[in-house]
Amino acid sequence: MPIDPRHVKVLKADDIIREHADTQAWWKRLYLPAVVMGLGVTLGNMIRNLLKPGGLPTIRYPEERRDYGHRFRGRHYLKKRPSGEPRCVACMMCATACPADCIYIVAGEHPDPAIEKYPVRFDIDGLRCIMCGYCVDACPEDAIAMTREYEWASYEREDFIWDKEYLLNWRDEKIVEDGYQPYEGEIDKSRMSRGTL
Repeated sequence: MPIDPRHVKVLKADDIIREHADTQAWWKRLYLPAVVMGLGVTLGNMIRNLLKPGGLPTIRYPEERRDYGHRFRGRHYLKKRPSGEPRCVACMMCATACPADCIYIVAGEHPDPAIEKYPVRFDIDGLRCIMCGYCVDACPEDAIAMTREYEWASYEREDFIWDKEYLLNWRDEKIVEDGYQPYEGEIDKSRMSRGTL
């Protein structure tokens, strides 16, 4: 069915702008109703939270602690041999796997020929680390692990450069659960690293 041009109303841009401006009152153009409605929502939420504080999604930290999953990736630590030396054999696999390039290792020759190498220096830059757990996955000796520790605030940048001694011994001062462990329950870890270490 063709359109009859006599019944088509042609509008000019000036008519549209003038008609739109005339329909909005001055108080609507100031957005006062929208601001008042937003403040009403905020005030309603505040009153509801004051009357029923048990329904708040927040926790009262540090009295209450959030429970993270058993695979949470927190602060690193180096595992020890029974002699107290690090289990690490300085194979550089953790440093190679690290996408943030935050692990620095200097290898040295171990006095025991069965072990071959050990880390003379093992540093992790905690400010660069993205807590991905790739270093734990890559380690063939099960020498590096992560805990569920997430409280590590400090005022100095130097406190976040964790050296070998710190990574070996910080868990002696504080009891912390293990976090992310790859293949947990799937393999016998006592058979790793040339037998029981």
